[in-house]
Amino acid sequence: MLNLRKKILVAIDGSPQSDKAAEEAVRMAAGSSSQFTSRVYAMLVLPNAPTATYSDFVPAAPVTETAKWEDLRRRIFYVVEKSALENDIPLDMIVEYGEPVEKLLEFAKREQVDVIVIGSSGKGFLQRRIKGSISHKVASSAHCSVYIVR
Repeated sequence: MLNLRKKILVAIDGSPQSDKAAEEAVRMAAGSSSQFTSRVYAMLVLPNAPTATYSDFVPAAPVTETAKWEDLRRRIFYVVEKSALENDIPLDMIVEYGEPVEKLLEFAKREQVDVIVIGSSGKGFLQRRIKGSISHKVASSAHCSVYIVR
């Protein structure tokens, strides 16, 4: 059966590129003229929590458990929340720890996402060769379509 409702995953990190990707993801969801509402999943992937070493008596708490987390979360998800609210699009916000490529691909496969929207890294040729590009890795490994926003 034809699935008219789309599941759209957008990678969020608080950068201008991810804000553009968030706006584009909501625009894609809102552009559906069918009676079925598309859903946007906004995912923030944080680096793994620091591990304690023998010199640490009390390991640092993950950023999501600090007092400043709510303000930080609000700033990072601001654009996607505002766009989704204005366009009456259902939005799920997800925060994960780990490698961004792995977490995005795992979620997309588990939730049977139709398209992943991700901002371009903006890195130059040399930086891409040394560090790699998350958007390139996602695009080459995803089971679904990937839309890279510049």
